[in-house]
Amino acid sequence: MALNILAIDDSRTMRDMLNFALSDAGFDVTLAEDGQQGLDALDGYTPDVIITDINMPVMDGFGLIEGVRKMDALRAVPILVLTTESSTELKQRARSAGATGWIVKPFDKVKLVNAIHKVAA
Repeated sequence: MALNILAIDDSRTMRDMLNFALSDAGFDVTLAEDGQQGLDALDGYTPDVIITDINMPVMDGFGLIEGVRKMDALRAVPILVLTTESSTELKQRARSAGATGWIVKPFDKVKLVNAIHKVAA
């Protein structure tokens, strides 16, 4: 059975790249444009893994992570941050909010797929 992935990024190009790479790897992919749209997508939907950018309009990745972690049914869902940011402070803030892992863009498809399998296991 294919893993369900919720991928959130405000860049259409990045969403398209994620959709192609993850679909090609056999995942079922749901896309959202910002943190609020990502939270809205979780109404009645439980992904196996969430992938989120940090810098987005409306609601950033930190707000999304905090929102997901407040939902009892989704507390254990792994959240991977996929961003251009690489500072130790931001990584620590994401981890404190409840992120499972951090990947810096541009992403390597094989490494991303391996990371998803690792956190979903």
